[in-house]
Amino acid sequence: MHKRDFIRSLGATTIAALIGDRLWAQFEPLNPAVLAEDETFWTALRAKYRLKPDYINLEHGYYSMQSSEMLEAFITNVREVNYQASYYMRTVKDADKLAARTRLATVAGCSVDELIITRNTTESLDTVIAGYDWKRGDEAVMASQDYGAMLDQFALQARRFGMVNRIVSLPNEPRSDDEIVQLYASAITPKTRLLLISHMVNITGQVLPVRKVAAMARAKGVAVAVDGAHAFAHLDFRIPDLGVDYYAASLHKWLGVPLGAGILYVQRDRIAALWPLFGESGFPDTDIRKLNHTGTHPVHTDLAIQHAVALHESIGVQRKEARLRYLQQYWTTKVRGVKNIVVNTPAESSRAAGIANVGVSTMPPAALAKTLLEKYRIWTVAIDRENVRGARITPHLHTSPAELDVLVRALRELAST
Repeated sequence: MHKRDFIRSLGATTIAALIGDRLWAQFEPLNPAVLAEDETFWTALRAKYRLKPDYINLEHGYYSMQSSEMLEAFITNVREVNYQASYYMRTVKDADKLAARTRLATVAGCSVDELIITRNTTESLDTVIAGYDWKRGDEAVMASQDYGAMLDQFALQARRFGMVNRIVSLPNEPRSDDEIVQLYASAITPKTRLLLISHMVNITGQVLPVRKVAAMARAKGVAVAVDGAHAFAHLDFRIPDLGVDYYAASLHKWLGVPLGAGILYVQRDRIAALWPLFGESGFPDTDIRKLNHTGTHPVHTDLAIQHAVALHESIGVQRKEARLRYLQQYWTTKVRGVKNIVVNTPAESSRAAGIANVGVSTMPPAALAKTLLEKYRIWTVAIDRENVRGARITPHLHTSPAELDVLVRALRELAST
C-alpha cells in the first residue's frame, strides 16, 4: 500500500469528517459532561452507523460496530492487501504493523517497546498466564467475576503444574476502595506470584480500583495482570500510571477496530521472564516481539487500527467516557429502587461507566433477555454467575435516551407482573 494513499485515507477518519467541520466546530469547545447530553451532536454521529431497525442494540460490549466510513476504509485495506498479496506481506507489512503499534502505544501512554498487537484480550492474558514458569504450590489470585476464559487458563495451569488458584468474590456495591483492596489482600500468601484484576468487570461494568490494588500487591512482591477489555478506549487513563505489570485489551470493543485485534502491555522488566505461547527465535528474550509470533494472519485488521485511533482521538476519550457514563446513569437511575428490579452495578458514578447489569427478581436472566428481545425488541445478553443475575446493558455512543426509555418501560412492566 502506498504510504501517501494510506495517509490520505486515514485523514478522512475523524469526527469532523463524519459529521462536518462546521458542526464539529460548534460542539468541540463544550465541556465533555455538557456534550454528553447534547443529542444534536450524538444524533449526527448516529447517522454514520448502519443500525438494524429490527431491534434496539444494547449489547455493544461484545463487539462495537464500526461507522460506515470506518467499514469502507477496512474494506479498502482488504482489497489492497489482496491486490499486492505476497509483495505486501514481505515488504510493507512489518512497517505498517509498527506504525499501528506506535499509535496504540500513544493511546495507552506507554512505550511501543512494551506493547504488542494480539488477536484479543484472551490471547493477551493467556500469553501471560501460560507464560509463567509455574511450580507446584505457586499461587495466583483472581475473582470469580473475572472473564471465564481467564479462569479456564488458570485452571489449566493448576492441572498441568500443580499451582493453586485462590478466588475471591467481588461485591456488586462496594462500600469503599479499601474494601476491594482488602478483599484481594486477604487472598495473598507468601506463595502468591500473580494477581489478576479486571479494570472493568465484564458482567456488571463495575470499575475496580486497579491502581490501589496494584500498589498493595506489588508491596507484597506480587505481579499484577489487568483485564482491560472494557476499559481501554472507554475510560481516560494511561497504563503506566496504574502501576501494573501486564495489561490486556480487545480493540473490537471500545476502539471500534474490526474483529481480530487486541493489545498486550508488558512492563519492560517483566518481558524476559515470560515464555512465549508460540516458538520464536527471531528476537532476544528481552524483546516483547518474542511474544508476538502470529504467523500468517488477517493483516488488514491491523491496518484498520490507525483509522480507529484517528477517530477515537478526534472524539476524545474524555468525551467518550462522559457520554457512556451519562447513558448508563440515565437509565439506571430510573429503575433503582423499583420493586423487583435489581441493579447489579454500583450506583456511585465513579465506580461504573457505560456498562450496567439489571435483573428482575421474578425472572431468570435467560428469560429476561429472551422477553426483552421477543416482546420489546431489545437485544441484550443474559448473565447468571455468582452474585450477578440479570441482563448486561451496553449502549454505544450513538444510543439515544429514547431507546433507553423503551428499556426502562420494559423493565418496569416486567417487574410489576
